[in-house]
Amino acid sequence: MKTLYHREEHFQGGDTIRDIVIGMSDGLTVPFALAAGISGAIAETHLVVTAGFAEIAAGSIAMGLGGYLAAKSDVEHFETEAKGEQLEIIEKTQAEEQEVYAIFAKYSVSQNESSSVVTALKRNPTAWRDFMMKFELGLEKPNPARALQSAFTIAFSYIIGGIIPLFPYIVISDSHQALLLSACVTLIALFCFGAAKGYFTGVSLFKSGLQTVFVGGMAAGAAYLLAKAIS
Repeated sequence: MKTLYHREEHFQGGDTIRDIVIGMSDGLTVPFALAAGISGAIAETHLVVTAGFAEIAAGSIAMGLGGYLAAKSDVEHFETEAKGEQLEIIEKTQAEEQEVYAIFAKYSVSQNESSSVVTALKRNPTAWRDFMMKFELGLEKPNPARALQSAFTIAFSYIIGGIIPLFPYIVISDSHQALLLSACVTLIALFCFGAAKGYFTGVSLFKSGLQTVFVGGMAAGAAYLLAKAIS
């Protein structure tokens, strides 16, 4: 007799996509805004390029470090909560049992129906702790290696994003002409990136693309107008 089974396909790269979104969106927006602002005050493209690459270097390091610290904090927070939950299972067993019943009650499972699960969990304190971590606290165990992965992904994405708006300033000597080309190239890149983000997050591609363009365009426009007003 042939066994039938249902296989579900789920996207597994959520953390990586989130890091790429963080790095790329800031990488496209911040250097673009900086270049636009400087272009409003000076005409020498080499100054724009120098300032732009300095910002990319500093920004990628800062963003990567921020991603590293955030991921490390997630691991440390999980470990602290896990130790506390394990201690509660030992010292406040009856209270923890009632919490399990309360969790199942949220899903319309009666105490009689869930009592066998509680009995099974009591035989395995580690599984009981993991159950409470997930269903009571809503915490999933982080990957210990994710801190470095997150740092490099965010930093690399920031660098790639930052090079796009600066490239026209490298090949064109007039900063105002370079600004026009940079604006076109960057806005197109922002739209494509926003659409790709929408694809992975389940949001409308067109809506996500326009939102990303709006944010980047507003930042660059504000920086440009401010520099023009000061100069």
